[in-house]
Amino acid sequence: GKFREDLFHRLNVIRIHIPSLSERREDIPLLAHHFLRRASKELDVETKVLSKEAEKVMAQLPWPGNVRQLENVCRWLTVMASGQEVLPSDLPPEIHADNSAEKNAPQSGDWTELLSVWVDKQLKDGQHNILDDALMTFEKIMLERALHYTHGHKQEAAKRLGWGRNTLTRKLKELDIEG
Repeated sequence: GKFREDLFHRLNVIRIHIPSLSERREDIPLLAHHFLRRASKELDVETKVLSKEAEKVMAQLPWPGNVRQLENVCRWLTVMASGQEVLPSDLPPEIHADNSAEKNAPQSGDWTELLSVWVDKQLKDGQHNILDDALMTFEKIMLERALHYTHGHKQEAAKRLGWGRNTLTRKLKELDIEG
């Protein structure tokens, strides 16, 4: 729907221009390092480090999703990047594509394909307990997104996830999520 004009004028008392991420490319490496540190802390894993080449590539991307998109990419890299140092080849393929709204919309199989690639990398690298790590990360992301989507309403989030209220409460504690 459209925004009511009278509400716009009521709210439009003071205008603050906040430049988009593509207008302040010099901030991208600093923000990426911050989000990588935060994601590693949340997921209790070692912090990934961006290579100079990855920093350059990321600084040139359009970032239509702005800072939230950058944060999500950093979370993705924390889980999916094969080594400690993030290389340009570790970046998710969809951020290299033309980021029009249609092309940026996730396709139904994308996440399963990404998961397959991640599993292959973990197995190739000789990692152990990958199912436990993946399940914990998967549940944490699902729970955080459900709580975000329901504006923190636990009962609605539990319903959306197909869980009971007690399961949700237990998972919040297990995954150390504030709810």
